[in-house]
Amino acid sequence: MAWLGLAAAGFLLWFVLDARLARDLLDWLPYLASGFAMNILISVLAMGAGTLAGVMLGAMELSASRLVRAPAVAYVQVFRNAPHLVLIFATTYIFPFEIVVAGNYLPFPDWLKAVFGLAIPASAYVAEIVRGAIQSVPTTQWDAAKGVGMSRGQTLRWIILPQCLRRALPPWMNLYASITMSTALASLVGVHELLHAATDASTAVRRDDFTIAVYLTVLAAFFLFCFPISRLTRRLERRLAPR
Repeated sequence: MAWLGLAAAGFLLWFVLDARLARDLLDWLPYLASGFAMNILISVLAMGAGTLAGVMLGAMELSASRLVRAPAVAYVQVFRNAPHLVLIFATTYIFPFEIVVAGNYLPFPDWLKAVFGLAIPASAYVAEIVRGAIQSVPTTQWDAAKGVGMSRGQTLRWIILPQCLRRALPPWMNLYASITMSTALASLVGVHELLHAATDASTAVRRDDFTIAVYLTVLAAFFLFCFPISRLTRRLERRLAPR
């Protein structure tokens, strides 16, 4: 972690030696912060929607019926291997710019389309996480539940899924960090997020030193948000590992 302290010290020393640069960056910080709030909002909504869909898809992948299993497997294989940027562009142009609700035209903002664009791969990855977690539970528990008269759905809902939560949490957190970093791609379809705000600031100030400083700030913001998640994930993996 010494390198992290040296990097932070070098960054601060740069601002101490160049007061004009520090002042300009401080002036733009609220604007950059509003952009980063959008990144967090997109990541939370995308993971929320992706988790709901992924749990259902993961259960479908383990269905004994081929008619139920095949569509889920196909969905997961297609969208788990699709570039996030392609999906964001696809949802941007597939969904309309306005929707009609009770005769009123309501805007369908680009940031919400980016949420769908990232929720699709998130659901495919969550499905695989859920499938792996379910299969890690000993099959004897399925047999025991069947022996006391529980259906397959009841066994999954009341016995298997609660145990899967502990196993699925570390990879789910890793996925959330990955989806958060992918939210920067939304800037390419015009969403006002952190990278888009940094470009606006750089264009307005038009100085090379400011441009470097503002993009280093973008890097630092994502790092400070995602690094603790990564550390916590590693700690959970060690704590929950079988002994």
